[in-house]
Amino acid sequence: MPIKMLTLEDVELEGKRVFLRVDINTPIHPETGKLMEQTRLEEAALTIRDLSKSKVVVASHQGRVGRSDYTSLEAHAKILQEILGRPVQFIPDVFGPNALSEIDSLAVGGVLVLDNLRFTAEENHEYKPADAEKTFLVRRIVSHVDACVLDAFSTAHRSSPTIVGFAGLVPTSAGRTVGRELRMLDRIVAVEKGPYVTVLGGAKVSDRLEAIDALIANKRADKVLLSGVVGLVFLKAAGKLRGEIGIEGEQKFTIKARQLMDDDPERFGLPIDVAIDVDGKRKEVEPLAILGQAKVMDIGAKTVERYSRFIKGAGTVFMSGPPGAFEYEEFSNGTEGLLRAMASSLGTTIISGGHLSTALRKYGIHDQIDHISTAGGALVQYLAGKRLPLIDALERAADKWGSSGVNAIR
Repeated sequence: MPIKMLTLEDVELEGKRVFLRVDINTPIHPETGKLMEQTRLEEAALTIRDLSKSKVVVASHQGRVGRSDYTSLEAHAKILQEILGRPVQFIPDVFGPNALSEIDSLAVGGVLVLDNLRFTAEENHEYKPADAEKTFLVRRIVSHVDACVLDAFSTAHRSSPTIVGFAGLVPTSAGRTVGRELRMLDRIVAVEKGPYVTVLGGAKVSDRLEAIDALIANKRADKVLLSGVVGLVFLKAAGKLRGEIGIEGEQKFTIKARQLMDDDPERFGLPIDVAIDVDGKRKEVEPLAILGQAKVMDIGAKTVERYSRFIKGAGTVFMSGPPGAFEYEEFSNGTEGLLRAMASSLGTTIISGGHLSTALRKYGIHDQIDHISTAGGALVQYLAGKRLPLIDALERAADKWGSSGVNAIR
């Protein structure tokens, strides 16, 4: 069913102040602190270029509170300036007097990048649209802008204030990335076939468990291959890992993983070997052989071989989240091995998330994948048939601000 939403062509944006919500949340090297790639910045630049006759206020989050990638967007603004080839302002503020003053003084063609939205408390929570409209963050900014463009498809599954709070207050349209993602995903869905293999890694355990539930319910996960922190949770739930993993909510996650495996144990593939860090060196062991505080950094060669067989035999294979700390050469084997299996698969292949997008380019195989999305959790939920708050916001805006001639993205 087509999604009714306003596009950039449906709203008069020339000379207007436009709040552009993008997602330029980028993998950051844990040691150097430098941005590891710029794909999401290049995507944001597409929409910014098409708003060259507007006054553009760029807003995004970066990282999560307490993590090493929770940092300012100053470096992002500098790279965005290089990509655009024109001046980009940065303000170390979000909705304080300095930020609002800079928004008010923007000239046509100007681009202002606000600081990390998650530096504000409200952006770290999710709201119903009516409540989001009442947040300080939205109320302060909305009185200084004329329109909103939502182009953060990779954050489409979050009902944070800047995703759902503007649609009822100012004309709100979709940006280029959102439009492109939906068109491409429609084509993928039209040709995909089973068996469906899902490969899940990374550290966002709550998101992964939610995704597994949704994918199974929507018959999109005949086989689920697990790695990363979520793989450790399932290993512990299966009694194949001793000790504590050391993550918040560990007991709750382990119970949920156990329930999922009890319902259908054959559906899940768990690591049969892992790589741990021993004095900076890679050592591959069985999970039960891990003693003390040894840190699991990757999956082992036997697991890569086993998972690769499932990937190559899939009709449709979807991968989200790296299986290991590929930022370190010593622990990149799992990520490279599974991505190369994806590249050689004859099935329909879909890669999601900024980290895997970075890895594909690192290994030079990005052109061998059918669809690469910088979206992670949002793409999982979309493929699983779940409604996304950002799309709901765009449809509400089309109803409120559009006309009978509103274009449908699909």
